Amino acid sequence: MGYWLFWIAGGIAILSAFAAITRMNASHALIYLVITLLSIAVIFFLLGAPFAAALEIVIYAGAIVVLFLFVVMMLNLGRRAVERERQWLLPGIWVIPAIMAGALFIVLGIALSGSEHEAVIEGTMVGPKEVGRSLLGPYILGVELAAVLLLAALVGAFHLGRRYIEERREK
Repeated sequence: MGYWLFWIAGGIAILSAFAAITRMNASHALIYLVITLLSIAVIFFLLGAPFAAALEIVIYAGAIVVLFLFVVMMLNLGRRAVERERQWLLPGIWVIPAIMAGALFIVLGIALSGSEHEAVIEGTMVGPKEVGRSLLGPYILGVELAAVLLLAALVGAFHLGRRYIEERREK
């Protein structure tokens, strides 16, 4: 039963990742990136790692995408951007991401309707304690390096955005 749910979530992850890469507009790419991250969270849940799925949603789909959106908003392009935003509000643009997100919610609903403590696909349940021991044990260096990398990206985006805004003011 769980294999076809896995393939649906995997297909949505691949399609939305491809759509995120091919979008010319950063906001549209972020929408598809959120769909990709949600589908990966569904895959984690199907594999018996609900804590990893929750972390995927909270950390990646929440915090990281908000950071990206902050950078996009910081690099506001002025009146032309406002005109583009009006076009983004057209209902036809949101159809494909809405269909993908709806399919993921259906898959997650089917997976949640099954047994509570067993993986939908063969595997063992991974709890928060095991994840914490791994992250703060043998993988602590990787976790700290990722944190420093994200901090450097935030500082770099701030300085690039500030320079861009100052150049626009001079014109």
